[in-house]
Amino acid sequence: MNHDVDIKIFGNADPETLAQMNAVCEKSPVVHAVLCADAHIGYSVPVGGVIAYEGKICVNGVGYDIACGNKAVRLDCPAEGIKKDIYRIMNEIQSKISFGVGRKNNERVDHPIFDEPIWDEIDLLKGLKDKAVAQLGTVGSGNHYVDIFVDRADRIWVGVHFGSRGLGHSIATHFVKAGGGKDGVHAEPVLFDDHSELGQLYLRCMEVAGRYAYAGRDWVCQRVAQILRGNIVEEVHNHHNFAWRETHFGRDLWVLRKGATPAFPGQRGFVGGSMGDISVILRGRKEKISEEGGQQPSILAQSLFSTIHGAGRAMGRTQARGKRDKRGNIIKAGLISRDEMQAWIKREGVELRGADVDEAPQAYKRIEEILAAHAETIEIEEYLKPIGVCMADSRDHDPYKD
Repeated sequence: MNHDVDIKIFGNADPETLAQMNAVCEKSPVVHAVLCADAHIGYSVPVGGVIAYEGKICVNGVGYDIACGNKAVRLDCPAEGIKKDIYRIMNEIQSKISFGVGRKNNERVDHPIFDEPIWDEIDLLKGLKDKAVAQLGTVGSGNHYVDIFVDRADRIWVGVHFGSRGLGHSIATHFVKAGGGKDGVHAEPVLFDDHSELGQLYLRCMEVAGRYAYAGRDWVCQRVAQILRGNIVEEVHNHHNFAWRETHFGRDLWVLRKGATPAFPGQRGFVGGSMGDISVILRGRKEKISEEGGQQPSILAQSLFSTIHGAGRAMGRTQARGKRDKRGNIIKAGLISRDEMQAWIKREGVELRGADVDEAPQAYKRIEEILAAHAETIEIEEYLKPIGVCMADSRDHDPYKD
């Protein structure tokens, strides 16, 4: 359909990821596309991919984990005391924050979002409300985390990564089916006209999932701040699985960032590395205004003002951890052993709770190299070194896909 669509590529896209993005552009009316340096193959649309449509919305372009995102907060508590007490702190985070699949929050969270009339106006949301109430503030598994960092000035930060949990997954699954689509990595994207009944309904549900995800990340950051006995004095918060209506190239477009962070000039973002690498607070560079007319769009414009959301996987989960039966017995060994993962973590001085080897640092690209590929569009404000990392344990598999 669109064989000549321009795809702006940052870094070195692997052939499978590039082929998937090419297929998206060929099978749907994409106006412009971007592959960030952390991109890898995803469900129908690459993770780390950005696609722009005119008058269309793509369910798979937002992804199953609607409004997955990152939040980082800086606390006013002294770093020395946190470092000395990090073993106990990580135990408390693991016990007080709910990690894992289908979990309910151990603490009931009352939030104004549940008072919104939309829950009664849309049958789908009405049926999902109880699950959403129970899961608000749960982190899930997979690559979702709660991290404790120190920056170069020896200040404490808390970083979290997760999305709208079962609410978003159920919304995405419903609309993929409603649009005649199928589940699967190579399934064709499902598109709706933005003014159609299904399109409008999807957008309303997506917006609810977005507010829900923000509420969850806010709650977890505040709860961890209480555990650390600190006050939040600064915060950075972004979705990276969402659709925004924006103007690019003089056109009114829907921009879908799936595993990509908005990075307009001056806009801040929190981007996490692996459990044993730095994370960063970054901001979009300012546009350089050219005095000459008729030139190609700037690299910022070509990026659709988007950047990475993480380091990006260097190997698949099965490659990393191997194959196991339902009891956890190894059928085929993976490329990374638990001893190798623990050696890296120990060397970097990280107090780790949970996680399996498919989340080991060895399974990810080095974030410094990924950031370097976007150096023309972003600036780094803070480098954050992890001292504590908490994830779901190795027995959990997260079905709430990208």
